[in-house]
Amino acid sequence: MDHIAFEVSERIVFGLLGPNGAGKTTTLRMLSTVLKPTEGKATVLGYDILEKPLRIRESIGVLPEDTGLYDRLTPVETLIFYGKLHGMDRSEIMGRIDELLSMMGLEAKRNDKIGTFSKGMKQKVALMRAILHRPDLLFLDEPTAGLDVMSARDIRDFIARQAAAGKTVVISTHNMWEAQKLCQEVGVINKGKMVSAGTIKDLERLTHEETLEDIFVHLIKGEVAG
Repeated sequence: MDHIAFEVSERIVFGLLGPNGAGKTTTLRMLSTVLKPTEGKATVLGYDILEKPLRIRESIGVLPEDTGLYDRLTPVETLIFYGKLHGMDRSEIMGRIDELLSMMGLEAKRNDKIGTFSKGMKQKVALMRAILHRPDLLFLDEPTAGLDVMSARDIRDFIARQAAAGKTVVISTHNMWEAQKLCQEVGVINKGKMVSAGTIKDLERLTHEETLEDIFVHLIKGEVAG
């Protein structure tokens, strides 16, 4: 990373856009305190990532690139385990599990092994895990990558509902149509540098382009500095 700098407004969907290898996942891992930066400063929800990593982890939900789910567990077993890690009591966990399974349309699969699930269903379980403890901020790394049309639509609807409920959501994505549909603000990153960030309208004015895909190509080609 090369002295990347940006801010995310509260209660919006912010899209982190960039080519493969640009540094999107590394950025999300640092902000979620999984990776420790070698220099620089960053705050998440007002907490310094080096000084208050545990406080940050209590307040965020993370969907990593690899969901890391255990195939031999059921959704209920998975969520009970993670609920306990967050210090939730069993009655709170079980009530929340019922709520989330209904939200994701997985009530009938509550006691099935995750190893039997499709990729889209696994992604939904990973999202339930991320929001189980009602975090204020979500970091979602390529949340719809490789999903079928219906599963991707369900995930996009979920993201939009989270923002409408007052959550702040940061997503990385290669899907420009998806970013244009979901995001109020975006940051375009390339080779570890933030090329430009702001509202889509801001970037339209900067590049004189009309679609996010054209804005992205324009910025990545280096035709606009800043």
